[in-house]
Amino acid sequence: MMKRLFAAFVLATLSFTTLQLHAQTGNTDTSGGKHLFIDVHHLQPGKVKYEDVAQAHAKDLATEDKYGVHFIKYWVDEDKGLVYCLSSAKDSASITKTHAEAHGLLPGEVYMVTDGAASAIKGNNNFYLDVHQLGSVSAKDVAAAHQKDLTVEKKYGVNFINYWVNEKEGVVVCLSQAPDSSAVINTHKEAHGLVPVYIAQVKQGQ
Repeated sequence: MMKRLFAAFVLATLSFTTLQLHAQTGNTDTSGGKHLFIDVHHLQPGKVKYEDVAQAHAKDLATEDKYGVHFIKYWVDEDKGLVYCLSSAKDSASITKTHAEAHGLLPGEVYMVTDGAASAIKGNNNFYLDVHQLGSVSAKDVAAAHQKDLTVEKKYGVNFINYWVNEKEGVVVCLSQAPDSSAVINTHKEAHGLVPVYIAQVKQGQ
């Protein structure tokens, strides 16, 4: 199974705009001088299974202490073949070394991030990641837009859990729970009119 996953990685051709993120309410510095990172794996679309990623993640957990890494959560977009890992570490090299020793599936990108003020998970609704590409944008403006989302979300049965923003590139990512992708898009439309360029249902693990 892991061999098939590795083969999918080698054959991957999917490109996706990934993120160096900054949020107004977040803090990159964690205890012990560590920082938060998101690393992104580009695998073969339609060939990635959550169960295979979970096995690879278990190997990461068995190896992480050696390099001072703590893997926190991960998200899998099976259709697009994308895997996102959230972790804390002293540097990006530590994360790459952990992946390399654990299972050999190296990330395409590793980005230092800051997180927003997270909301609690509610019920069993599906998880969605949606991405906005806004050009130049400030964290303050994104925070204001997020507050507008929160005032509208109940109308469409959405629960926005967290968001991240890269001010320089104007890229904003939102993590939410919703009955379907249209509910997330409709919430954004009514709240502030900023429609994502990408949205996908993902499976979350930790």
